[in-house]
Amino acid sequence: MIRANILESSEDRKVVEKAGIFSVIEYQRDMSVKPEMAAEAYFSSLMEVKKRQLVALMTKDKGVIAQKGRMQLMLGDIKATTDIKGAGDLVKKFLGSTVTGETAIKPLYTGEGTLVLEPSFRYIILEDLKDWTSGMIVEDGMFLACENTVNISVSSRGNVSSAVFGGEGLFNSLFTGEGVVALESPVPKQELIVLDVVDDVVKIDGNMAIAWSKGFDFTVERTTPTLVGSVAAGEGLVNVYRGTGKILMAPVRCNRDIPSPANKK
Repeated sequence: MIRANILESSEDRKVVEKAGIFSVIEYQRDMSVKPEMAAEAYFSSLMEVKKRQLVALMTKDKGVIAQKGRMQLMLGDIKATTDIKGAGDLVKKFLGSTVTGETAIKPLYTGEGTLVLEPSFRYIILEDLKDWTSGMIVEDGMFLACENTVNISVSSRGNVSSAVFGGEGLFNSLFTGEGVVALESPVPKQELIVLDVVDDVVKIDGNMAIAWSKGFDFTVERTTPTLVGSVAAGEGLVNVYRGTGKILMAPVRCNRDIPSPANKK
């Protein structure tokens, strides 16, 4: 028998979000610093720059697929394998990793117990796929973990121009099926702009959408009918999402590359 206080809230550690088998722990203060770094750590905490960890309470029916190298602690009868189903699946995942920037082979954790991933200064966002029309596409490098009932594949752009001119890659990770996906976001959830679109059009100046429904037709277009008009208006090309679904959008473009304080993870 193992008893751990990892999910017990205290003055310095709180559970701030739960979904499916996942819980997000947030450390209210970073006390593991050198004296000369105390002032920086204090003011960082006031701006919500805090360490966060993802914890999964696993059962026989629900395992976890995680980003490679992120496991910190396993409590109970948990086994780590890979999410590879055969030689063909290995090739498919390898090809997908070369175009999305994600690791080809991700560890698969099964069994009963508690899985704890390493802490991060990025914001951990839990998304249930039942809230996404036909699946969720995310920006490269944002995947942290998901329940093993989630299918991970690659989604390609509808046309090359959307990648070349939209500041996006030609491929992104696509999550379908049932379950919860944990994302590492440079933007806190409370700052995200949530757009629920029903048979309509959304135009975004820049690649500030961090996740969107698969059902959208994504293109890149001018803001006005003519190139001269776009230049005169002071605007250029915009990312256009047509259809029905949901978009998570960062409020400002620079927030997507928030550095970790003191070069910490």
